[in-house]
Amino acid sequence: MALWGALRAAGSRLSMGNNPSTSMGLSNAATVNKIQETISDNCVVIFSKTTCTYCKMAKKLFQDMNVNYTAIELDMYENGSQFQDILHQMTGGRTVPRVFINGAFIGGATDTQRLHQQGKLLPLVHQCQMRRAKNSDLPCGLP
Repeated sequence: MALWGALRAAGSRLSMGNNPSTSMGLSNAATVNKIQETISDNCVVIFSKTTCTYCKMAKKLFQDMNVNYTAIELDMYENGSQFQDILHQMTGGRTVPRVFINGAFIGGATDTQRLHQQGKLLPLVHQCQMRRAKNSDLPCGLP
């Protein structure tokens, strides 16, 4: 998958040099693995910050649709900046939220809102639900 290639590439690019913020937290490879694992294990993942208005908008959209999601609040992690650097390498943007559905990056809050208005957001979540139903040991994104 292109996403996992981007994750591996992000980890290798970010491991060059001595970045003091990463030396105290997880290694870049461990951070890439954590991001990859989170995205692949959950239907909806929102990389967010607790004080971000756009992040709140994205989370509320899923709440209003009764869709379970996993929020990774980057400002609550010691290595949140490292996560954000890797997400930047993966997605081309450093801003939050960074929303992933069914393993794919769909954009930020306004992109997510637009997909919802076009009637395309819930079908993406349903695709994940159906895929997860085939592998019933994986968590599902809908209640």
